[in-house]
Parts: sequence; C-alpha cells; structure tokens
Amino acid sequence: MQLIGMLDSPYVRRVAVSLRLLGLPFEHRSISVFRNIEQFREINPVVKVPSLICDDGEVLMDSTLILDYAQALAAPRRSLMPTSITQRQHELRVIGLALAACEKSVQIIYERDLRPVEKQHEPWIHRINWQLAAAYAALEAELQRQPLSVTSATISQAGVTTAVAWQFTHMVLPGVVDIAAHPALQAHSTKAEQLEEFLAAPPK
Repeated sequence: MQLIGMLDSPYVRRVAVSLRLLGLPFEHRSISVFRNIEQFREINPVVKVPSLICDDGEVLMDSTLILDYAQALAAPRRSLMPTSITQRQHELRVIGLALAACEKSVQIIYERDLRPVEKQHEPWIHRINWQLAAAYAALEAELQRQPLSVTSATISQAGVTTAVAWQFTHMVLPGVVDIAAHPALQAHSTKAEQLEEFLAAPPK
C-alpha cells in the first residue's frame, strides 16, 4: 500500500500512525496538494489527502474511510476500536470532537493564509474560532472524566486522533488554544508523541 500526502496534515498523520499501530506495511509518499498538484492529480483526480493506493491499485480517500479499510485488514489480530457498543459510542464521540478541532483549525488557516484580507468575513472567523474552542473544551472534559490509554499496545483510534489534532492545532495556530486550560489534553498528547509510531510519522 502507498499512503499519499504530507504529514503536516492531521488526516494523513492519523492514518500513518494508525497503520503502524495496526502493523500494516505501507510506503509513505510525501506529495503536496499545493506544490505537486499535477503529480497528485495523476494518482487521485480529486486531489484529496490522504489518498491510499491499495495493493491492487485502487485508490481510497478520506482518513476515516481509509482507517475503516485498515481495521478490516488488521482484524482480528489488532484493532484500534472497541467491540463493546458502549465503549465504541464513547470512542466515536471523542473522535468526532478531535476531527471537528482539526476541521476548524484548517478553516482558520485557510481564512487567514489563503483568502485575501478584503474578502475575510469577521463573523465567520469568530464563529470557527469559538467552534474550535468548544471542541477542545469538550475534549478536555472527556479526558478529565475518562482518560485515554497511551501505550503502543493499548492506544485507541480516539487516542491517536486526539493527540494528532492537539499537536496540529498548536503547530499551525500557536497561542490560539490555551494549553494551561487543557492539562489532560496536553498530558495525553505529550505521552502519545513519545510513542514509536508517532515518532515514525513526524508532522513536519
């Protein structure tokens, strides 16, 4: 398999880390959707990251769908999702909050760096900033209530995605989300980033 996309994307990185945790061999091709758009278009005309070239040449896209496929490949040897419906429901809530934080971080970057200043709409910028804050406040509350396991053998998809999201936001939007106000998230991310699978997929 080949994973296509830059690791500074949280969506690409969550897949790269997860594939390693699942023990699935893959080649990572660091192709930018901005600098290498024509090369990317030859792989996936939609130019969406991450893209995964399967062993038979079929191309999958969207990190959640790619991870669903990866889970099926790794089963029953290893899974990043619980089988209990109650635990799975909670995992999906945490993953949803972390992905919302990623999405709002990306939207802020696009507004700030790609849209001309005269076309930026302040009420919209205010909205996505409070949505980002709300996502992390809810994530912090969840981790305070029920901490996530952080070892290579026990970390779940919720743990992976939460750590990747937190690191991404602070890499691209330093100072926007107060670290001191989110001690559980900071502690989780710090521990996760020391795992071999995270170190093997650096975000820069």
